[in-house]
Amino acid sequence: MLTLKDIENMDRSTLTPAIVSSYLGCDQQTLRLQARLRPDLLGFPVVCVGSRVKIPKEPFLAFCRGEIDMRRKA
Repeated sequence: MLTLKDIENMDRSTLTPAIVSSYLGCDQQTLRLQARLRPDLLGFPVVCVGSRVKIPKEPFLAFCRGEIDMRRKA
């Protein structure tokens, strides 16, 4: 299982469902389906291109730190 520090230290701007699901402790396929069907319920942004799902690293880290939650209304 990855830690938040592990993710912070990754030299990449987007994360895969495998990386994020390892940190969150959930199934990566479930995360992919949620990203496609109801991304608004995740709380962090996702980008779906064809069959690929990418998660922008910095907004995901902000979500994990409690700094943002896209489910909340402004």
